[in-house]
Amino acid sequence: MSQRPIYFDCHSTTPVDQRVVNAMLPYFTEHFGNPSSKSHIYGWEAEAAVKKARETIAAAINATPEEIIFTSGATEANNLAIKGVAEAYFSKGQHIITIATEHNAVIDPCNYLKTLGFEITFLPVQKDGIINLKDLEKAFRDDTILVSVMAANNEIGVLQPLAEIGAMCREWSSKTEHDIIFHSDSAQAIGKIPLDVQGMNIDLMSLTAHKVYGPKGIGALYVRRRNPRVTLASQLHGGGQERGIRSGTLYTPQIVGFGKAVEIALQTQATENTFITQLRESLWERLSQVEGIHLNGHPTQRLPGNLNVSIEGVDGAALLLGLQPVMAVSSGAACSSASSSPSHVLTALGDSEKLAYASVRFGIGRFNTLEEINRVAEHFISTVQSLRKQAVMV
Repeated sequence: MSQRPIYFDCHSTTPVDQRVVNAMLPYFTEHFGNPSSKSHIYGWEAEAAVKKARETIAAAINATPEEIIFTSGATEANNLAIKGVAEAYFSKGQHIITIATEHNAVIDPCNYLKTLGFEITFLPVQKDGIINLKDLEKAFRDDTILVSVMAANNEIGVLQPLAEIGAMCREWSSKTEHDIIFHSDSAQAIGKIPLDVQGMNIDLMSLTAHKVYGPKGIGALYVRRRNPRVTLASQLHGGGQERGIRSGTLYTPQIVGFGKAVEIALQTQATENTFITQLRESLWERLSQVEGIHLNGHPTQRLPGNLNVSIEGVDGAALLLGLQPVMAVSSGAACSSASSSPSHVLTALGDSEKLAYASVRFGIGRFNTLEEINRVAEHFISTVQSLRKQAVMV
């Protein structure tokens, strides 16, 4: 049997850590109760497990357990945050600020709200992918109700200055007669970088488990309860679970897995980040020798495991095809990999469409090794050289 490619696509998803699997298994068969069932032990066991996970996730971002609302993932959390604020604060204003490099799970809800009469300001980013705070300052208006800026970009890995943005939202709130709510899609950031909703003045934060070695299909939305208390219009109605904000039977095994994944990530964050950063720098040291290669995004203010490059003089589709036998990588967001359009993130950085097409995103993770880095670098370089030779011959 042929050897499977080396997995270097951890921004798309991560393998579930075996410790997470072990924590989840009893809640499929032995402790299978509905956490909303309050009259017997099966429900109590499930409720206790959900409570423990909620406490773990809350502690990870310096929130209270009551402020964690479980969802099916970050996409639902983003939709709940953006549409929920738009509906609840409609009488205060219809202006929303976000940035051009957001995930489609933020951009598409914003574009939907435009059809309902909301005004959306999509701020540009600088060449390194980071927002210019002066642009944000100029974008605030008296009718601004929401600012949505992701913590870590899913394609180029850059980290936005959340604390500074949060402070600006608070400052502008004091100038208006209503609160300006600050939301951050932190799906790629949880467990990888320090997050503090109090210190950063974040009012809503979208999270997911499967980017941090947890299961797919489970996420959460942090909803601030005081200073200010955030109001959201529910997008799912039914049984009134999750304080009435998100109805639906809680998926206990997934929630347990989410909590365990976050617990492990926090315990290992410092040493793991050092190790993964070393792997990334080793890979970039090799690849940077390739003529016509471009690093996309800020060189250091990025996720430890992210490396996104564009290559001059090669066809993007041919490059990915040539890499496939040895490595599993992507050219952009997995959610839009079927799109024929170039990455909106890379074009927002100023890349040409041709260069944006010829991009590769490496997502290095917990289970990768230096030996794999060396194999990937060697094959990447030889593939680029081969494609350039073919282009010259044609």
